Amino acid sequence: MDMNQYIINEKSTLLDALQQLNRLSGKQMVLLVTNDADIMVGTLTDGDVRRALIAGVSLADEVCRAMHTRFKAIKGDKVDVEMMRKCRLLGVGILPHLNADGTIKDIYDLTVTKAKLPLSAILMAGGKGERLRPLTLTTPKPLLEIGGKAIIDYNIEALASVGIDDITVTTRYLAEQIHQHFATPVAGVKVKCVEETMPLGTIGAAALVSRTEEGNTLVMNSDLLTTISFEEMYMRHIEEVADVTIAAIPYVVSVPYAILTTDGANVNGIEEKPSYSYYANAGIYIFSNKLLDTVPSDSRTDATDLIEQAIDKGLKVVYYPINGTWIDVGSPNDFKQAQDLMRHHNDLIK
Repeated sequence: MDMNQYIINEKSTLLDALQQLNRLSGKQMVLLVTNDADIMVGTLTDGDVRRALIAGVSLADEVCRAMHTRFKAIKGDKVDVEMMRKCRLLGVGILPHLNADGTIKDIYDLTVTKAKLPLSAILMAGGKGERLRPLTLTTPKPLLEIGGKAIIDYNIEALASVGIDDITVTTRYLAEQIHQHFATPVAGVKVKCVEETMPLGTIGAAALVSRTEEGNTLVMNSDLLTTISFEEMYMRHIEEVADVTIAAIPYVVSVPYAILTTDGANVNGIEEKPSYSYYANAGIYIFSNKLLDTVPSDSRTDATDLIEQAIDKGLKVVYYPINGTWIDVGSPNDFKQAQDLMRHHNDLIK
């Protein structure tokens, strides 16, 4: 975002403001008003100008005569994720992030960047995708296209939409194709790539990615199509003060027989064709960086291994149920289902 297009000095005229607002046509039509010290002092919309003109203010008068001085803003070094979420739900379009002295540090268009989650992300893209052969004989599975777009790009776009821009993709099989793919930014994000020199399992490659000592990292399989709310998953992780949060999908097992309840040789009851509900691992996690730092870089580690180690150590492991679409594009049937789903989605938005 070019922040200057949204900023206007309080001494500018209302005519200047209307001209600047007009140039924002098709975008969020809100101006952030600053004083001569670049401190934000208000906001201005075309509605504010209209009301001021009705009240007798002229187009030659200064912006400060019409600006709204009670405005929402994030203040300080860290982004308040919950406050940002509330602003979005209230319909706030443009949200400024202010430095401690009141100057503008950043501007968020909440219709584009829904959140600013303090997470880095790692997408695992090293697998061979053998169940999807022959499609994956010459193309790595994350680059297979669904609805005219590479599978992995849907995930990059979803991460970017919640403000995650520190994204690393770990590669191995046909790695050069993935590296070439990300030579160009996706969704405005310059994605980094790290190649495994040996098979490291479903999370071992995380050891190859540098990170801060504190904080958390989102790790996910790159070949998923999902509408998971990364924002809500992060909020669960923080509220629970968790070391690991596992995204989970409901999984129902239906038994086509009558099941006996027994005690020794005695039958205490019988249940006709029962169904049992479980939560299954969705391949999306938030790990504390301290836990990820324990992953060795010279041997195989699967995500389930690391989670079991965390449980054995008494660390807090919680789950977040996905409420929406989740497809693991692992088989020809899954690939067809994803194609049909995206085709239906595209028909709806035409």
